[in-house]
Amino acid sequence: MSVKSSDTVKKQKIDAGQGTTKQVLIDGDEAPNFALRRFEIEPGGGMPLHTNKVEHEQYVLGGKAHIRIGDREYDVGKDDVIYIPAGVPHSYDSTGDEPFVFLCVVPNKEDRIEIVEADD
Repeated sequence: MSVKSSDTVKKQKIDAGQGTTKQVLIDGDEAPNFALRRFEIEPGGGMPLHTNKVEHEQYVLGGKAHIRIGDREYDVGKDDVIYIPAGVPHSYDSTGDEPFVFLCVVPNKEDRIEIVEADD
């Protein structure tokens, strides 16, 4: 078991994104099945279209974003819940005046991000 303040977890800059950081709040050393991550994307920042080898379950804590999942696009905000299947291209563009912040749960399996060339 583990209890800690999220303030004690280092923010890591995501090089593939613009104005994007990640905190790994619970990792594979603390929990056998899932990792819990917190992402923050500054206004005007984002993540390009990419895929991951693992699925994502996400809960939006604050801010707004325009996201793409496969061939569909959504405007999301606080309290929205997002599911991204493994291997499906997705992207994020933070909109509004405050950071887009969300929790992301992923299986503790090998993952790899691959940038996808946009087709539009």
